[in-house]
Amino acid sequence: MRLRLAPAFLILAAPLLATGAVTSAVTGAAAAGPAAPVPDEAPIHLTNHRAVYDLSLAKSEGTRAVEGVRGRIVIDFSGDACRGFTMQTRQVTLLDSSESGNRTSDLRNTTFESGDGANFRFRTATLMNNAPSPPVDGTAEATAQALTVKLKEPKRAEFQSAGEVFFPVRHMIRLLKAAKAGETTVSAKVFDGSDDGRKVYDTLAVIGRASAAPAAEAERDKPLREGDFASMRRWPVTLSYFTAGEGERTPIYTLTFDLYENGVSGRLNLDYGDFAISGNLTQLDLPKDKEKDKGKGEAECRR
Repeated sequence: MRLRLAPAFLILAAPLLATGAVTSAVTGAAAAGPAAPVPDEAPIHLTNHRAVYDLSLAKSEGTRAVEGVRGRIVIDFSGDACRGFTMQTRQVTLLDSSESGNRTSDLRNTTFESGDGANFRFRTATLMNNAPSPPVDGTAEATAQALTVKLKEPKRAEFQSAGEVFFPVRHMIRLLKAAKAGETTVSAKVFDGSDDGRKVYDTLAVIGRASAAPAAEAERDKPLREGDFASMRRWPVTLSYFTAGEGERTPIYTLTFDLYENGVSGRLNLDYGDFAISGNLTQLDLPKDKEKDKGKGEAECRR
């Protein structure tokens, strides 16, 4: 579900995207070497949680440099493979640029994805500099052969995309399964209803070696240094998003993060080429009942 953050940033950053390739992060993850497969793996359980990420400017360069970034992302994630998964996101971003001026984006998004990854509902409302943009509201259905999207807003429309397409939670589960199996790359088409609700992205994930050692950056993601998270396995992932098409293409943006085995993400970084945004996890709330927190995996729902 955390992968859905990337298109949300795109709404704010699209006019500032670089024209050059974003390759350094991908190269760095690949250099970590292949991950070792894990035998007799337990079912995947995605943790129900509320996460707060504080945003800041990680880097800025080039002719369209950004001087500052402030903001916050709040995510409420709940559900399991039996009931389906619900995610509510509120993201406020303030971007300072002498080239394009200061801008504020306030995005509110609600999605529901069925436990089998076949059905998806999405609704997004956005304010840009306090001016509302047309809401995006629709449903989608995915099969092995095609994706079908039906939009209610901003105007009624229907379209299809050929081939297998993943919704965000199913994509997250696919990445976790790949990481635990020792796979180093995952290529997939992803639809999350972002932007105008018509975008299907080609994605390439590069997965590094698993680690359970304390993270090197002592002042970052403090909630992930406590309790079970302190010794939980995680994998460094670099996920590049591309406009759908053929041949060699430049990523629209590249998202790097640590993927914990329960689906929580830390060490977020979004690279747009000319600038990059860092997301620091400052608050993580889990259900008091650990059984509810745990949810159920795919295999348990099929019993």
